[in-house]
Amino acid sequence: MTMTPEAMIQFVDDLYAATGVGDFDKAAEMLTDDFIVTEAEGLPMAGIYRGKHALRDLYVKVMAMVDVAALDRVQTTAGGDYAVTILSFRFADPGLAPAELCEVFRFRDGKCCEIKPYYFDPAPFHAAHAAKLAQA
Repeated sequence: MTMTPEAMIQFVDDLYAATGVGDFDKAAEMLTDDFIVTEAEGLPMAGIYRGKHALRDLYVKVMAMVDVAALDRVQTTAGGDYAVTILSFRFADPGLAPAELCEVFRFRDGKCCEIKPYYFDPAPFHAAHAAKLAQA
């Protein structure tokens, strides 16, 4: 089943809303059984996370590494089997620059089967991670 661009954008909005309030059961229902999210080498959370609970596992890991105050979404665009969202992580320490990135969502049969985040510059994320380690 091919999704319209509008349906993919709404799906992405709904997935961010579910994970934003910690409703990972709802998020799991939106993902394929073979879902993967890939974080690039060089990031503290690098690796491939698999399965319906991959987003929960990654979220727990990232939130333990950095203090995120907000996730600011700029825009989502969609076409074919993909949607891309431009966003940034704002950190709790206002002295830290936000981490700017795009997340690519791939869809299959009305569900999300893959997410790949692409950071413009990983340095702000590394700085937020170092700041969190310094607090410990």
